[in-house]
Amino acid sequence: MNNDILLKNVSLLSKITDQERRMMPAVEAPLPSVEQVKQIVTLVKSIIFPDYFNKRQSDEAIRSYYIGVHMEELKQLLTKQIAHGLQFCEDCDAINTKQKVYEEASRITLEFLDALPEIKRLLYTDVQAMFDNDPAAPNYGEVIFCYPVMNTMTHYRMAHKLHQLGVPVLPRIITELAHSKTGIDIHPGAQIGEYFAIDHGTGVVIGETSIIGNHVTLYQGVTLGAKSFKYDEQGNMLNVPRHPIIEDNVTVYSNASILGRITIGHHSIIGGNIWLTHDVAPYSRILQSKAVDVSYEGGLGI
Repeated sequence: MNNDILLKNVSLLSKITDQERRMMPAVEAPLPSVEQVKQIVTLVKSIIFPDYFNKRQSDEAIRSYYIGVHMEELKQLLTKQIAHGLQFCEDCDAINTKQKVYEEASRITLEFLDALPEIKRLLYTDVQAMFDNDPAAPNYGEVIFCYPVMNTMTHYRMAHKLHQLGVPVLPRIITELAHSKTGIDIHPGAQIGEYFAIDHGTGVVIGETSIIGNHVTLYQGVTLGAKSFKYDEQGNMLNVPRHPIIEDNVTVYSNASILGRITIGHHSIIGGNIWLTHDVAPYSRILQSKAVDVSYEGGLGI
């Protein structure tokens, strides 16, 4: 009896359903591997923060050797995973053979590797911003090792570059790995400037078309989201700019929701628990009204 149930359900689950077929890419090729994407992120961390995520080397020649080894491994892994991800590309009709797919994946990989010095520069500005914003940070090492924002931003800055290079699926896998670990959800399409800080971080959401300037600080629970969505004549949702623009030197405190394609002017402060759907001029201070103290007697609750 037990074997009959097993055999019946193995047979049922082995059939490719119409829904399953519709959701799979047309090309029959291996899909991206989440485990190998994790290895790619680990390799990038060891290249960008070599003293923190690898054995510390004061000799630059030895350091160069280890970084070179990691770069070669990164090149091979990333090329393979980009090639697997390209089968999800909807505008890649010209990449229609295995050879062309791997040629394109190799080209994209080299562009990504060429961007690593700039990614490193940006990440070190994020370390500095977090250190400057938090008196509880005793040293840079604690920020790099322990702060969720650094884990998130390492994933995001990698994913954003791959997103810019037109890689499907992989950028989202990378940012979701950080999201599941830190509770910070940043879409790889968002544009974030240098010296970016998120204190605490849990519950922060930054939508795909958000634009964030330099020296911006967010606190936990902040949402940069969409207020409404647009549809085409067939009822399909349009991917148009729908998230906020945050200019330079803005601080947004915990649990503020900033929604729609609005602009928060530079040097503004947005207080906690604010619901904001309109533009804010530069140098503004947007604060909620004071709580009303109402006495309550008897019963339970408020």
